[in-house]
Amino acid sequence: MSTASTRLPEGRYGRSSDERADSRLRIAAIVLGAVLVAVIGYFAYYYIGQNKISAEVIEFEHTKNTVQVHLEVRKDAGASGYCTVRSQAENGAEVGRKDFHFDGDATRIDKVVTLRTTSPGTTAELLGCHAD
Repeated sequence: MSTASTRLPEGRYGRSSDERADSRLRIAAIVLGAVLVAVIGYFAYYYIGQNKISAEVIEFEHTKNTVQVHLEVRKDAGASGYCTVRSQAENGAEVGRKDFHFDGDATRIDKVVTLRTTSPGTTAELLGCHAD
């Protein structure tokens, strides 16, 4: 005993509703993918292209109540802003924080920032730099 086929003859009645739905899903996926790529590109340009200031901690020295942090700041000529540095104790508690403000035409600034601490600090961390 054989079973009868439930498929329609090909090309006789046009496209099935499944094929139309697949086509619409494919178009929707392409459009959403293009929008996602555009959004990622915009945010990448905004973050990388607009960032005028970068900095790093070169070295630090700590004593009982101070931490001296050697910062190197690279910026566009004429840009002004500030960098925030902090120090933490051995247990992870923040014991000192300071903002270092800068401006001028220099594109590279080396500065030693002294943080006063409430207890002995064991780290020096650059939290970030921001343009004014």
